[in-house]
Amino acid sequence: PAERTLGGMASSLAVICFSLVYIFTGCCDTELVARPGGLYVKVPEREFASAGWNATGEGGGGGGGAGAGMERDYTAVRRLPQALIIGVKKGGTRALLEFLRLHPDIRALGSEAHFFDRHYARGLDWYRTMMPKALEGQVVMEKTPRYFVTMDTPERVHAMSGQVKLIVVVRDPVTRAISDYTQIISKTPDIPAFESLAFKNQSTGEIDAQWSPLWIGLYALHLQRWLDWFPLSQIHLVSGERLISDPAGELGRVQDFLGLQRIVTDKHFYFNKTKGFPCLKKPEGSSKPHCLGKTKGRPHAPIDPEVLQKLRDFYRPHNERFYQLTGKDFGWQ
Repeated sequence: PAERTLGGMASSLAVICFSLVYIFTGCCDTELVARPGGLYVKVPEREFASAGWNATGEGGGGGGGAGAGMERDYTAVRRLPQALIIGVKKGGTRALLEFLRLHPDIRALGSEAHFFDRHYARGLDWYRTMMPKALEGQVVMEKTPRYFVTMDTPERVHAMSGQVKLIVVVRDPVTRAISDYTQIISKTPDIPAFESLAFKNQSTGEIDAQWSPLWIGLYALHLQRWLDWFPLSQIHLVSGERLISDPAGELGRVQDFLGLQRIVTDKHFYFNKTKGFPCLKKPEGSSKPHCLGKTKGRPHAPIDPEVLQKLRDFYRPHNERFYQLTGKDFGWQ
């Protein structure tokens, strides 16, 4: 009996010792965690905390903790945008957005939200639900070119955030107007000729500055409304012409403005001679390069050279005013 008692005590002691080892090595407290790729694995609780995985099971890479045991948050959430591409229509906003989306620290809405000009009554909570989910440190942005010319938009944007960064893609207003008209006739081919719409009186040469394709090109007029609410330092101007001739250079300056590392560089682009437009080289995992849609880089409607000269004369003082406001000469003739 004594031998059986001693044997039982030895067995119990062995179990206790094994349990203590198991506990102190952290093998008993586990969490079921979703790792990237959809794999679910059991992770000891200590590793779960120290690796920066949050309670939702979402994780991510990069970034060091400030101290031992400090948990990093890798939860992707929907946030209001920190940057907006506000204009201009037919200036190159779609190209800029597509190029910027190559950056891993940019999360951008692909479609135009039109919140500040059409859907403002729905409220900021609704606007937030439109945004893509983003990790801490990523820049959330959207582009709606109509914002630049809408009267109430600057004040509304400022009410959302006085620190939001604003990007405007501008282009020679004469070329922009023709591009705008070209898009219009592609959808409604039976509209009047460009010349009859551009002039109040064609015989006197009086320009109809209220016609939308021409009115949008009054950049100084529209920019002044934004400067009433935001300092120029929060507004970055992109040259639509240089976005075509030197996309990497323009993208580099935009990344600087957004406070991001210059990751999108010239290695990402090639020039498509057929479209006359830069395209993205084939991304990893794809067999084809990515060019913008067929509506980008299409031939413009032919316009009488005399009409073009009258438009250049009309825009000249407006362009000069714009150069003064921005401190940049875009060189439009």
